[in-house]
Amino acid sequence: MKIAAIIAEYNPFHEGHKYHIKQTREVAGATHVVAVMSGNFTQRGDVAILDKHIRAKAALENGVDLVVELPVAFALSSAEQFASGAVHIVNSLGCVDILSFGSECGKVELIEEAAGAVHYAQDTEELYALMKKGLTYPMALQQTIENYYTEDVVEVLTEPNNTLGVEYVKALNEAGSRIKPFTVKRVGSGHDEFSENTDGILCASQLRKIMLEEGGDYADIKRLETAVLAKLRMMSPKEIKKAPNVQSGLENRIFKAVRAAKSLPELYFLIKTKRYTLARIRRAVMCCFLDISNSDVKLMPQYVRILGMNEKGREILSMAKDCPLPIDTSLSALMKHGDNQRRQALLEERCSNVFALAYEKNRVCGGEFTAKPVVL
Repeated sequence: MKIAAIIAEYNPFHEGHKYHIKQTREVAGATHVVAVMSGNFTQRGDVAILDKHIRAKAALENGVDLVVELPVAFALSSAEQFASGAVHIVNSLGCVDILSFGSECGKVELIEEAAGAVHYAQDTEELYALMKKGLTYPMALQQTIENYYTEDVVEVLTEPNNTLGVEYVKALNEAGSRIKPFTVKRVGSGHDEFSENTDGILCASQLRKIMLEEGGDYADIKRLETAVLAKLRMMSPKEIKKAPNVQSGLENRIFKAVRAAKSLPELYFLIKTKRYTLARIRRAVMCCFLDISNSDVKLMPQYVRILGMNEKGREILSMAKDCPLPIDTSLSALMKHGDNQRRQALLEERCSNVFALAYEKNRVCGGEFTAKPVVL
């Protein structure tokens, strides 16, 4: 057995994802594939267009053997925290040999060198000096690295999938993991790129746009818009500041902007400055809305929740018998393992109850405790 892990959102699952899994098997030699997948909310600060179990089923039908959930606090966090939480789960399984991810550069050695560069730059005074001048963290990081590293390393950090790959490698290094990174060069349209030159592979953003325009049983954040604005209007700057990655006065901008904004796009526009990326703003707003705090992200994933599996997935689980985290398909069973598991599970349940209102026809609460895992 050679087990590979993939960290993904599959929002929705598309041909690029299928290609990635195929390359992981054929080139990296993986016999088994486990995916750590975001649940009902995503890293762009949005609802997932499809329920987590539907997306898990699509993954299982297209080459994944086991799908486990990334807890919501990490799914709605920065690239660094997103990677850290997911790698914690992968490493805890104790049987994963490879961490496979997509990248624009397709060169794992370059990703590893860039990870070292980021680790170095994060400890320099230059980085914080540039941020004090108003630069976003990614821009300040890039400028700092330009002073010490070659152009090809700097170039890596200008592309979103490369950057996420860098965070995966950093997380593996910090965990002292034996898992080897492996990357597949991205094909088709770029991340968030609306292009006709896609080699027949549309990016997830294009697919979501098409799906929502055509209509169907899809979740859409627009249906939560009034609720989000109402919640944030009732929050003080002190309460807003409790959300992850809200610092350096961002809480005051959110507090002021939500009093003038009449829609979510307008709210994002009023908060936006050179210092804060749009993705960071969307995540901050969503975390405020869902009552996700800094302490929720500091608490590493406390369990491995199975969303779906096939026969090979069962084989992966049999190899993970020494996992220090409880493993189960049932959220109610997982929350009985201790206070930390209960806290994380209740947060998941609360957020999914809100997600149930993002559909055209509102759904009832309690879906987290009644949904069955996908078994193929």
